[in-house]
Amino acid sequence: MKVKYSKYIKPYLSAFILGPILMIIEVIGEVFMPELLKRIINACESTDASVSYIIGVGGLMVLTALLMLIGGIGGAYFAIKASSGFANDLRKNMFRKIQEFSFKNIDDFSTGSLVTRLTNDVTVLQNMVTMMLRMALRAPGMFIAAIVMTLTTNPKLATVILVVIPILALTLAIVIKIGFPRFGIMQKKLDALNTTTQENLTNIRVVKSFVREDFEENKFKTANADLKDHTLHAMDVVIFMMPIMTLAMNITTLAVVYFGGNQVIAGGMDVGELNQFTTYVVMILSSLMMISMILLNSSRAMASSKRIKEVLETEVDLNDNNAARKDAIVTDGKIEFKNVNFKYYKENEEWVLENIDCIINPGETVGIIGSTGCGKTSMVSLIPRLYDADEGEVLIDGINVKDYSIENLREGVGMVLQNNVLFSGSIMENIKWGNENAEDEEVFKFAEASQAHGFVTSFTEGYDTFLGQGGTNVSGGQKQRLCIARALLKQPKILILDDSTSAVDTATEKKIRDSFRTDLKNTTKLIIAQRISSVIDADKIIVIDDGKIASIGNHDELMKSCEEYQEIYYSQMDKEEVTA
Repeated sequence: MKVKYSKYIKPYLSAFILGPILMIIEVIGEVFMPELLKRIINACESTDASVSYIIGVGGLMVLTALLMLIGGIGGAYFAIKASSGFANDLRKNMFRKIQEFSFKNIDDFSTGSLVTRLTNDVTVLQNMVTMMLRMALRAPGMFIAAIVMTLTTNPKLATVILVVIPILALTLAIVIKIGFPRFGIMQKKLDALNTTTQENLTNIRVVKSFVREDFEENKFKTANADLKDHTLHAMDVVIFMMPIMTLAMNITTLAVVYFGGNQVIAGGMDVGELNQFTTYVVMILSSLMMISMILLNSSRAMASSKRIKEVLETEVDLNDNNAARKDAIVTDGKIEFKNVNFKYYKENEEWVLENIDCIINPGETVGIIGSTGCGKTSMVSLIPRLYDADEGEVLIDGINVKDYSIENLREGVGMVLQNNVLFSGSIMENIKWGNENAEDEEVFKFAEASQAHGFVTSFTEGYDTFLGQGGTNVSGGQKQRLCIARALLKQPKILILDDSTSAVDTATEKKIRDSFRTDLKNTTKLIIAQRISSVIDADKIIVIDDGKIASIGNHDELMKSCEEYQEIYYSQMDKEEVTA
């Protein structure tokens, strides 16, 4: 879907119209003012001029200046109003689009890049809109009007201007051609710096624990220097352009004064006309400088616009467009995999999951176990459509997950992922992510079920304790229990726990599992674990090996029939436990 910026202009159309109109009023005043000044100068030179005439023309100049003031202030106000509204809506739509991204879409962009696009790139466009509204009509209008006035005032002297303009135009075209690709590279280097900064600040505790501050400083220094070098490389075109424009302005003004002065001496031109002509020359060159700035900034804005459109035009591969049962909700929690094949990178030959075929009944507790990287997380990610199966079907309550609306499907599924994430805010606010309308008593109930209530109430501020970004001021085990409480508060029909008790001691983990039997009797529970003890009492255990289901059964059955399960069991259990 091609993005059109007109939708972001429409709500502020009046400001987009009024801003340039008021700027044109200012331009008319600027063009008219030298004519009035010429009359005063010529009147002062003439012995016949009356004081009343000079005062009258002076009064007209004051009135013109006031109109220019109103036009300039009004034009600037509406330009800022229009550009701010434009940027606000654009940024909001970009953020909304990113929220719709699937995991695969997010994988295509780095987090640092998305942050840069949402902030810096949108700001570049906002500044460009402001500049366009203030100068897009003002600069050409001033240029054309001043050219006409110079040709009208003294056609012979105007040839000086007509020689300079093509030279400046050619120089400007060359500079813009060089500058455009450089600005695109500069924005990518800004992406890299943001990514480096974010990684360091997010993982600052890991950096300190491994004493890697020097390494991270050098990494940041490299990214920062890279951005500096490419920024200078891009800005060289601006640095190069401004002196050329200034030199051209000074040489042209000097030439006009020289040739015009000779005409004044020869009697072919009066002093007032020379002053008027010189003012128009300065206006022409100033307008050319404005146009050059617009074009130079537009090259950077085009690079930013391209990056913004890459986000807005990204095809979200997971959506409700073909959902046949959008009104359906998850009622029982029965899960069925039918000959499912899946891979993250579609060009790869090997499947991440292959021939996955199993049924999980409502209310069952199912353990999923296997070696690291065997496909456990990939399998459960297909249930709430974090990814879609490439072949086969995933059914919930007999309905293909692709036929649910994503909202209804995910409302019925609670997940505690491997990477437990908490947000800035109080503990209460974090748990209520599961259900923002929940009563405090419900929060306490599920916090107790997840074994979080005890340590939360030990804090001075209890559930009002403020958590830093990512929950950095609580331990790993505490973070896991808060995330479990958040998922339980949702009271889903399907609960997926992806190695979510790895940082919890075995005694606490057993209490959490016991609470599942009482508080989540009717919820289908899928527990991915590395520890056999986490799934040993499950109704059934699915053993995954190299992307395939090696075996399904309860603990006793698997100990008799599944070599992979036996290997895991004996590698984890002490001899005393085995012989017992």
